Amino acid sequence: MSLLTVTDLRTYFHTRSGVYRAVDGIDFSVERGETLGIVGESGCGKSVTCYSLMGLIPQPPGRIESGSALFDGVDLLHCSASQARSIRGKRIAMIFQDPMTSLNPYLRISEQLIEPLLIHEKISRKAALVRGLEIMAAVGINDAEKRIHFYPHEFSGGMRQRVMIAMALITKPELLIADEPTTALDVTVQAQILELIKKMQRELGMAVIFITHDLGVISGLCDRVQVMYAGRVVETGDTRTIFYQPKHPYTRALQRSIPSLQPKGSELYTIAGMPPDLSKPLPGCSFAPRCEFATDRCRVETPVLSAQNADHSHACIRVQAGEI
Repeated sequence: MSLLTVTDLRTYFHTRSGVYRAVDGIDFSVERGETLGIVGESGCGKSVTCYSLMGLIPQPPGRIESGSALFDGVDLLHCSASQARSIRGKRIAMIFQDPMTSLNPYLRISEQLIEPLLIHEKISRKAALVRGLEIMAAVGINDAEKRIHFYPHEFSGGMRQRVMIAMALITKPELLIADEPTTALDVTVQAQILELIKKMQRELGMAVIFITHDLGVISGLCDRVQVMYAGRVVETGDTRTIFYQPKHPYTRALQRSIPSLQPKGSELYTIAGMPPDLSKPLPGCSFAPRCEFATDRCRVETPVLSAQNADHSHACIRVQAGEI
């Protein structure tokens, strides 16, 4: 049985300018110890998906219209507030995208780091601080005894991200959600953070959902990949298949956008056009206006996710018909 099973999740934002269908009917599951990568351009619904699972969607304007998210038998979308609080931060933890805005600038790192322990494990502050020092050392923060009492602005960007990882891991969660944890970091620190997440996953045996817009980042990290576009899943499969046998034109375009895969001196590839306005109806395939293979049929017929084989599904009607 999967640790997390999400079915027909729809999260809409009701605003004065219209209803934005940020997540529009997606399904996925995560096994214990597995790493699932969710990839796509900014605004495709990756973060909103995970905020929905964590109960962090602002309501209003957000609203979860339908779906279920069974975590070890508990529906995260329909459970009581007390159930959600007992799971969030303890059994499910999240690394947020920007550590500078996620950390409270008025509180010392020690206060923010040990808060999950004080809430969920009801231990003394002294015992919590000992655990805090251990996890800070584990994530590679030197001189933890001194630095644990620093304020967030006294850390570099890479160190703040390590603090966020320590906060997420201090309760030894069963599921870790990492929302683009390396976006604002340089390449060297990025590699260190990714290796740290893999190391902690092996030690704790936890499942990981890794959100990113960069296919290159997840190539050596994830077991399975889910590609999202305009609030929907357009392709899903194991990492090797997605990289070596991609079917959906959007997945292929994302791969072509990886600079390291381009011949030296060649012009960098960019996906033409802009992502669609999710407040307006999207007839047919939402990627059709930007797709070099689109036909008139693509613009009127809505594709459905179809299984290529047991471990690979995609939503392109032309590929499904064997035309490309």
